[in-house]
Amino acid sequence: MELTFRRVGADALLVRAPDGEGVAALYAALLARRDELPAITEIVPAARTVLLDGLADPVLTRQRLAGWELPPHPPADGPLVELPTVYDGADLAEVAGRWGCSEEAAVRLHSSVEYRVAFCGFAPGFGYLTGLPDDHQVPRRATPRSSVPAGSVALAGPYTGVYPRSSPGGWQLLGRTGVRLWDTDRTPAALLAPGVRVRFVPVAPAAVAAG
Repeated sequence: MELTFRRVGADALLVRAPDGEGVAALYAALLARRDELPAITEIVPAARTVLLDGLADPVLTRQRLAGWELPPHPPADGPLVELPTVYDGADLAEVAGRWGCSEEAAVRLHSSVEYRVAFCGFAPGFGYLTGLPDDHQVPRRATPRSSVPAGSVALAGPYTGVYPRSSPGGWQLLGRTGVRLWDTDRTPAALLAPGVRVRFVPVAPAAVAAG
């Protein structure tokens, strides 16, 4: 896997991988082999890059990373989180139409996939989940909603996500879960972190509390 490097300030390094799977493989390797590198305070994955911050020696870190042989795919051994989900979202019919199937079939397809948190962002507790087949990507809504309820399960491009709190949003809404994605009284506060595996479990409305 070919990596490219860019210095960021005095003590950070931005590492670019060829694709999202490359980022996931690099992130997993960094966590597993962190003791082989000079001190790092933060490892932050994104869609195509990983930021290494607080480096004791950015030059040495780059040299060592350049010598690593990384697997082409990330390991599938992260913890599993199951999210009970009511599939009654406002955009379920539109998504099913784009997929060329019934709403029931769309629910079966979406809930049959084991997702992986690629990276986090947008809002505290929001994870970008990969796993849907490439031919099932859907575009963002042409006009974003001014308010999306907390717990909404949604799609945009290659990602599935769950809104941790009420906020504006332009993703396609499939359903909702009552699980709290962000809770400052919990350690860690974020339920989803990079590498975590996620499954959406269809349930009846009565099984999901208000978010």
